[in-house]
Amino acid sequence: MAGPVVACAIILPKDCQLLYINDSKQLSEKKREELYDQIKEVAISIGIGIVSPQRIDEINILQATYEAMREAISQLDPKPAVLLNDAVTIPGVDIKQVPIIKGDAKSISIGAASIIAKVTRDRMMKDYGEVFPEYDFPSNKGYGSASHIKALQEVGPCPIHRRSFIGNFVKLNEV
Repeated sequence: MAGPVVACAIILPKDCQLLYINDSKQLSEKKREELYDQIKEVAISIGIGIVSPQRIDEINILQATYEAMREAISQLDPKPAVLLNDAVTIPGVDIKQVPIIKGDAKSISIGAASIIAKVTRDRMMKDYGEVFPEYDFPSNKGYGSASHIKALQEVGPCPIHRRSFIGNFVKLNEV
């Protein structure tokens, strides 16, 4: 309901021995933070793509996600020969792609990228929590918790709310 979409592309060394890499949603926040630092230490290259809530509203969440993915890929150096993607083929990319269903649990590279993206976004939401404390972003990370919805209804949206997501909770003419 709030905040940007964040994507990560990563190149890990062939002999990468990171343990506990998995779907970022299956890991505790503490474990993700630990792994974030380990991943950053060993990665050959990391690209982060961030697309604003306003852009999400303009083009929809799927297209914004693709845009964030393309931005992340464009930052990789060296350019990869093949992309392992979590279940999707990204339009507008001239690199061979291999979509893998549940890839973040099956591929160390996809899992590591999902951890970097999630920690990056969670840290951004904590920072937004200092600017907009009424929404408790450090706790709900911009998702639709009961307290977040209540604050949205009582206070109204802030600049990082995705207008295209909040119409069921506030009247659109109030947005």
